[in-house]
This record gives sequence, C-alpha cells and structure tokens, in this order.
Amino acid sequence: MGLFSFLKNAGAKLFNKAEEEAKKEAPKTPEGKVTNDLLNQMKAKLLLNIVEGLGLPVQGLQVELQGETVVVFGEADSQATKEKVILALGNVEGVSSVDDRMTVRAQEPEPEAQFYEVKKGDSLSKIAKAFYGNAMKYPVIFEANKPMLKDPDLIYPGQVLRIPPLA
Repeated sequence: MGLFSFLKNAGAKLFNKAEEEAKKEAPKTPEGKVTNDLLNQMKAKLLLNIVEGLGLPVQGLQVELQGETVVVFGEADSQATKEKVILALGNVEGVSSVDDRMTVRAQEPEPEAQFYEVKKGDSLSKIAKAFYGNAMKYPVIFEANKPMLKDPDLIYPGQVLRIPPLA
C-alpha cells in the first residue's frame, strides 16, 4: 500500500512510558543519555505489543521505528486486517507515518478501504452520511474499526478511521 501519514500529536500516548523505562533501565551514553537506537527499539516493542494485543492475525509481524515513521512487515490474512494494523500503529502519538511493507494472504483480493481523519465535531453517523449518504450506516464504520474502537461514541480529532466500501 505504501506510506500513510498521521497526525504526530494525536493518538494514544504510548511512548512516554517507553522513555521513562529507558531512563531507568537502559545503558546510557557518557553524557548520561539513553541512545536513540535503544529508545526506538523499546518504542517498536510497545507498538508490536499493541498490534498483538488486538489479536489481529498477521504472520511474521515485525515493527521498526525510524524517527517518527513506523515500518511494518508481515503477512495479513486479509486486506481489512492489514489496514487495521496500519491504523493501530499510526494512531499513536509521536507517529507521523506508517511505511506499509505487509502482504495479504487472501485468495480473493478485497477492495481497499478509504482512510478518513476525524475532524472536530465529527461522529460516526456524520461520517457515514458523508461517505454513504446515510447516517444510519455508522455501524459499518464502527465494525470496520474494531478492535481499535471499543465504543462508537469515542472517536477524537486526528484519529484515522477505515471507511470500507459498502458491499
């Protein structure tokens, strides 16, 4: 799919914990600072844990962090799973882009979903009205973004969502 952009300052605040842990446990430079390589490895591990915690079926999942860009490798069982992995990684504060190097194992190719960045004042029904012409189609968007979304009322500006085509 390529390179996907995200708002660096929106999303789950995951990396603060990595930085705190690195300061406590990691070897330091002579100046007493944690090396960027080590910090990036710790952050990549946290990102990998997020995806694994969602239970998304991906074989050989690997995550690397290069500055503010996450590079992801692996073989997803479907196009939808691949897109969910990209969104799970991109919707983290401090991540500005995801470099998708994943493949899809599915026999029948699925159409790619559109990605939409939530704006202030948006709701799933408002987004459904804009994309599908029917606000009552919001469950389609909610289901397409599970397990990242737990509640259809809990979206935030800057979050990126999957908008699948209607069947």
